[in-house]
Amino acid sequence: MPPSARRADPPPARRADPPPARRADPPPARRADPPPARRADPPPARRELAEFLRSRRRQVDPAAAGLPSGGPRRTPGLRREEVALLSGVSHTWYTWLEQGRDIRPSRQVVDALARTLHMTPAEHEYLKDLAAPHHSQARGGALQRGRSMPAHLQRLVDALGSSPAYVITGSWAIVGWNRAYERLYPGVADVAAGDRNLLWLVFTDPAVRALLGDWTTDSRRFLTQFRAEVGPRLADREVTDLVARLEEASPHFRAGWASHDVDRFSSSQRRFEHPVVGTLLLEHHQLTPADAPGLQLVVYTAAEGSDAAGKLARMTA
Repeated sequence: MPPSARRADPPPARRADPPPARRADPPPARRADPPPARRADPPPARRELAEFLRSRRRQVDPAAAGLPSGGPRRTPGLRREEVALLSGVSHTWYTWLEQGRDIRPSRQVVDALARTLHMTPAEHEYLKDLAAPHHSQARGGALQRGRSMPAHLQRLVDALGSSPAYVITGSWAIVGWNRAYERLYPGVADVAAGDRNLLWLVFTDPAVRALLGDWTTDSRRFLTQFRAEVGPRLADREVTDLVARLEEASPHFRAGWASHDVDRFSSSQRRFEHPVVGTLLLEHHQLTPADAPGLQLVVYTAAEGSDAAGKLARMTA
């Protein structure tokens, strides 16, 4: 019987290599908050805020702001980084503001910018209006509602007798006047309704130009006061259409509008050169009816110490 075959020892079992240790994923990097979106065409109020800040910045003398001259500058005024430093904000944030991005400066920042840019009280108020869109929209809504002349307000205007008076809307359309104002400026009754706007007449009607005692100064005053009122509402179609027409019709208006200058109304004397009674010195007053906040009542009264009262009486006789 043959010897039994020797069985080969089985190879040792191959141990499976252990899976490589899994490395813990690093924590995700914290992303910085993205900057406010920069629109190709910012809303009118944002654009006006940006342009107004740039125009004021260019008017400030660096020496008056306490900065060394540092040699000649390529552009007049302060640099953006200097405004940011003096106002206590970052250069990037202020740059966004001048780019019209959707950011909301606080009241404290607005006040700091006004101090840095040496703004007048009227300019400071204008900056606050531009920076507070909700307040401006609410006020604009009231102005939008004042487009017609209430009967009781017309009776009040008529009762003013020999004092010329008229009523304007938020866009300065003339919606009512009395007999004395028509005697002062007869064209108000003859002009087309679409052109019966105070600012339009000041810059386009030769009769108004002759009537105003100092047209260059008076027209500039009207323009700066108009901008102070409508700047936060430059999205209103009625306002944008009027500005576009005036920019096309009047080089004086176009240059004045490009300056971004603003001023607030204050009662003061106005001189008129009337073709019949001659020079009239009148006090210019402006009132807002409590029950019609979208309208403004403008009244001219004889200046104290002048002979205007007698001339107004003759004019309206």
